[in-house]
Amino acid sequence: MLEAEPEIGLHTSSRNSEVIHAGLYYPEGSLKARLCVQGKEMLYAYCEEHRVGCNRLGKLIVAPTDGGLDRLREIKTQAARNGVMDLTYLSVDDVRELEPDLVCGGGLLSPSTGIVDSHALMIALQAEIEANGAAVICNSEVTNLQVVDHGLSFDCGDETFVCETLVNSAGLWAQKLVSGIGCRHGHLSPVFSPQTHFAKGHYYAYQGKSPFKHLVYPLPHGSGLGIHATNDLSGAARFGPDVTWVDSINYDFDESHKPDFVAAIKSYFAGLDEDKLTPAYTGVRPKLVGPGGAFADFQIQGEAEHGVPGLISLFGIESPGLTACLAIGDFVNKILSLQ
Repeated sequence: MLEAEPEIGLHTSSRNSEVIHAGLYYPEGSLKARLCVQGKEMLYAYCEEHRVGCNRLGKLIVAPTDGGLDRLREIKTQAARNGVMDLTYLSVDDVRELEPDLVCGGGLLSPSTGIVDSHALMIALQAEIEANGAAVICNSEVTNLQVVDHGLSFDCGDETFVCETLVNSAGLWAQKLVSGIGCRHGHLSPVFSPQTHFAKGHYYAYQGKSPFKHLVYPLPHGSGLGIHATNDLSGAARFGPDVTWVDSINYDFDESHKPDFVAAIKSYFAGLDEDKLTPAYTGVRPKLVGPGGAFADFQIQGEAEHGVPGLISLFGIESPGLTACLAIGDFVNKILSLQ
């Protein structure tokens, strides 16, 4: 495994909410729905087997006081279509019994949603790679990927390598990696390399004890799931992410977004002490649609999609990519077994 950075997982794998998603929102039959539902159970089992920290905290999706109950019903129906049957409607009193500080008009409880230590997970996966005789080689950027006789060639450092099979899981740079190849017909197809859009998200830490025992999400809207409240395994709370469309990848923290955070959080947590919000980190999501775009599924492309033998490319692996990671691995393996 060739890694361009000095360490593994410095981008989307670590700069996220560390949530194990249940698979509620995605259209039935989509890769996001199928791989999230499958991957959730695989991930919980993997964490138990490899002693990776995780916790099924459960998640509350709350409707605002002025409406949104129909949207909760739609989410429950969609979740059932995806095979997630454990959601429970909650009245205002039910929500307050679980989380006294929440302000809402009702909610849904997803008991199978949880959190995971993403850093410990990546270390466990790297250890498995190495225990099985493979290697993770950092500071090794792959460039100049080309189709050649009997395989694929690429440059790494000062050398050129040729391989029969290559899995392009370069995340934010997946499209760039294949941008010089083209298809058998001699041109780059949009299906082969879909346009990428960068959605930057800010996260604020909340000082002191977390006000919540569960993960708390507003109703989803726009290009994300809204500014939600999550706890880490130590019990500390954080809020985020927002969505800021950017043209390039950087992790600078723009504190001018704080008033928007405060307003969004106070819609369900009126007792917020905004002085306790402190900048934590940012992340960038590789999206396949831009502002105002409709749902975009993961794209996992093999020879059937792009015509290049031996090449598997993964595009748009944003949320729920962390939850689905093991299921994605199985999916890629099945594609390889058919080529």
